[in-house]
Amino acid sequence: MTNASITRDSLMSLEVYTKARKTLKPEIIEHRKLRSVQLGEHINLQFEDEKTVRYQIQEMLRIEKIFEEEGIQSEIEAYAPLVPSGSNWKATMLIEYPDPHERKRELARLIGVEDRLFVEVEGHGRAYAIADEDLDRENDEKTSAVHFVRFEFIKPARDAVRAGAAVKLGCDHANYPSHVNISPETLASLAGDLC
Repeated sequence: MTNASITRDSLMSLEVYTKARKTLKPEIIEHRKLRSVQLGEHINLQFEDEKTVRYQIQEMLRIEKIFEEEGIQSEIEAYAPLVPSGSNWKATMLIEYPDPHERKRELARLIGVEDRLFVEVEGHGRAYAIADEDLDRENDEKTSAVHFVRFEFIKPARDAVRAGAAVKLGCDHANYPSHVNISPETLASLAGDLC
């Protein structure tokens, strides 16, 4: 459950990964689909875990042809913080507008949207997202189309999720009010991130 499980020694070599990739890719696509939640028409949250982060690191090493120890360690350090630590969920938030003009206009209207995301566990208060801890992804003119968010849960809320409580994902930003119940299948996967 902690990112300590992703080490240089636990990763496949470029050669081994390249051979295994054809088998791994469809599996990871299904896993990602299970852990994705669409919020309204334009926001998608892809909840990360050890499996998704490990795959991302392996892909980056393959794409960049990184095989030296220092480079591998650098990729681990860049992505490992996205693995949930047992008291939280971590997600990549994507703001999706296919039309570039509409995207530019909406990203200007959605400044601060990443801070207005919340998860609400049945019987508990809202846990608001803690966004972009690595670097600021917005300015006075627009927000970014990609954010990294963390939802931190108190122990009773974690216990409730693991016991099967309903959970809602929402946003109370003035220009993007939305909420959705997380499906039981997705919730079952996400509950495994909590202890």
